[in-house]
Order: sequence, then structure tokens, then C-alpha cells
Amino acid sequence: MPVFTYRGINRSGASVTGERQSETKDQAKAALRREQITVSKISEKGKEFNIPTFGTGVTSKELAVFTRQFSVMIDAGLPLVQCLEILGGQQENKTFQKILTSVRSSVEGGATLSASMKAHEKVFDPLYYNMVEAGETGGILDTILQRLSTYIEKNVKLKRAVRSAMIYPVAVLSIAAGVIVLLLWKVVPIFVTLFNGLDAVLPLPTRIVIGMSTFIGSYYGLVLLVFVVAAGFAIKFWYGTPQGRFALDTVVLKLPVIGMVMRKIAVARFTRTLGTLISSGVPILEGLDITARTSGNAVVERAISQTRKAVEAGRSLVDPLKETDVFPGMVTQMIGVGEQTGAMDAMLQKIADFYEDEVDAAVKDLLTAIEPIMIVVLGVVVGGVVISMYLPLFSLIGKLAGH
Repeated sequence: MPVFTYRGINRSGASVTGERQSETKDQAKAALRREQITVSKISEKGKEFNIPTFGTGVTSKELAVFTRQFSVMIDAGLPLVQCLEILGGQQENKTFQKILTSVRSSVEGGATLSASMKAHEKVFDPLYYNMVEAGETGGILDTILQRLSTYIEKNVKLKRAVRSAMIYPVAVLSIAAGVIVLLLWKVVPIFVTLFNGLDAVLPLPTRIVIGMSTFIGSYYGLVLLVFVVAAGFAIKFWYGTPQGRFALDTVVLKLPVIGMVMRKIAVARFTRTLGTLISSGVPILEGLDITARTSGNAVVERAISQTRKAVEAGRSLVDPLKETDVFPGMVTQMIGVGEQTGAMDAMLQKIADFYEDEVDAAVKDLLTAIEPIMIVVLGVVVGGVVISMYLPLFSLIGKLAGH
């Protein structure tokens, strides 16, 4: 009889691993469900190797739509298992469908919804299942799901703003680099052959462009390309380390224009996340811990973690936030007012709304300013290469006209 190794979460929320002897994988999973173990991974012993998958396979938009529909169904009084069954059955994303089916099976087996979701942490992050747990405990799951769907939708909007701010300049610079390399590699050598036949004295700009063309077309150009690719991979690997991530995120926040936008995005995400957690009944210390892990920026994460330690030591929230020098003065002042009046969650949501509007305006202004600058830079560089190739011809035509 085959032996299956498994990993999952028991009813109390603790991670468990072990082996189970059974005829099939489904029978093994059913037996574990009866023992109130939510299975996150199970495979036959000796056949554990799987092709690795990249990403969760579930987009933020799909999660937001699911959460919104889920909240409406719960509010209408439908049983939890029936909601999951309906939503899983109509889900077009097969990966998400399997996850929802697994969550439904786990809930049917007696596990809580939050524990069942915790077994799929790549899709339902700590913020999600902690808020669901708070909703289950307080009997306000429908309200919590509504807040979650609003939060995810706002987060999707922020991510779209980041992409809008970065994609356009990166795309234009990439096209410009491709055009220049193509000119230097294929077009300039044709002019070089012509100039060699004329035996003319070449101006300095022309000699510089020819030198660049020779470099690009030679062995050294290939070495440069390999170096650039290797440097890109090295930076990506370094960013995967805590030190590299902190250093690069610090640089990003200090950039002249992009840094201001990224700082506003970080503030909006921090206030929206913490406000949503506090309004849902999650304790402040746990809320700060979750907010730090989902901040998306190492500098902000460290600042929130330092603030959490200070609050844990008995200090107020506003003073440690000021000491980090990461959050603007207006933000800390409004948080201070919210702390004194006991309306912290409402104040955080107002700050988030304000900064999300600020991000929208900043991204529009950034794109409006970048577009003409990029066009001018592209025109000057490409035009400069072309004109430098025609300078010797202009000089030669002038001499011939003089004769």
C-alpha cells in the first residue's frame, strides 16, 4: 500500500507534517480531513519531486472579485460551504478553483475558514486570513469581507499606478537603446566604407560615432552585452537579500521624482492596511506586524517594525513613527489626532484616501512631464548619430561647390 507524506495545519492553526498509508491520495486527504487537518501539500513517498511553479496563479483582481462576491453571499445568509461551492464552481481560473475546492473540503471537515485559507498562504496572505479570523470571532464575516474586497481593489489601483509610472519611461529608453544599437551595428559601417573610399578628413563627432560602431560590432561589444546581462542578474540576486533590498529601496525613495511617488504609495499602503486591520478588530501589535510584512518596501518595513517594538514597550504610536523620518509630518500629526480621539481606524482611512488621490495626480504629472523629455532625448541622440554621419558629406559637397 502506498505511503503519502503530507504537510498541513490542524484545527488550532499549528503546522503539522507526517506520513499516511492509504490506497489513493484522495483517500489519504479524506482521512486527514476527518482528523481536522487542512492539507496544504501531499505526495506519494519517493515521488515528491514536482516541477516548480512560479507565482500564485491568482491575480489580485480575481481575489478582489471573489472576496466581493463572497461577502454578498454571506450577507444574504447563504451557508459558508455553499458559498465556497458556488464560487469555486464558477471560477474560470483552474488554479483558483482547486484552491477554493480545497478550502471548502477543509471547512466541511470541521476546520475554520481562516485556518483553511492559511494553508494556501501564497493566495490568502497573512492580512487576509487574520482579518477573516477576526470576522469569524466577532461574527461579522460579511463586513470583514467587504472591507477586504475594498482594500484589495485599492491595492490593485496602487499597483497599477506604479506600473504606469515605470513602464512608459522604461519602454521608451529600451526602444531608444535598440534603435541606437541597430544604427551603430548595421547603418554606420556602410558610411565607414564610403568614407574610406573618399579618403576624407572626418570631424570629431563622426570619429566618435565610428569608434562606438566599431566597439559594438567587435568582440568587445559582445563582452559588454554579457556584462550588462550578468550585472542585471547580480542586482536581482542582491535585491533578494535583506541588505540589498534595503539598500535599493533606500535609493528608490531618494530618487528626484520617482522617489516622491513611491513614498506616497508606501504611505497610502501602510495607512490603508493598518486602518483596515484595526477597524476589523485585529490587535494593534499584530496589525503593525502584518502591515510591516506587506508594506512592499524594506525601508518602510523596518520603520514599522521599529514602531511596533516601541508600542510593545508601552509608547504611543505617533512618537516612534516621527522618529523613523520615513512618514511625512502631516501623516504623523493626523495619526496622533486619531490616537487621542480614539478614531484611529477612521483617521488612517482618510489619510489613505488622501494619498491615493495624491498618487493619481503625481503619476499623471509625471507621465505628462516625461513624455516630451523622452521624445526630445530620443530625437537628439538618434538625430545626433545620423547628422554625424552626414557631416563629412556636407564638407565634401562644400569643397566641390567651391571648385
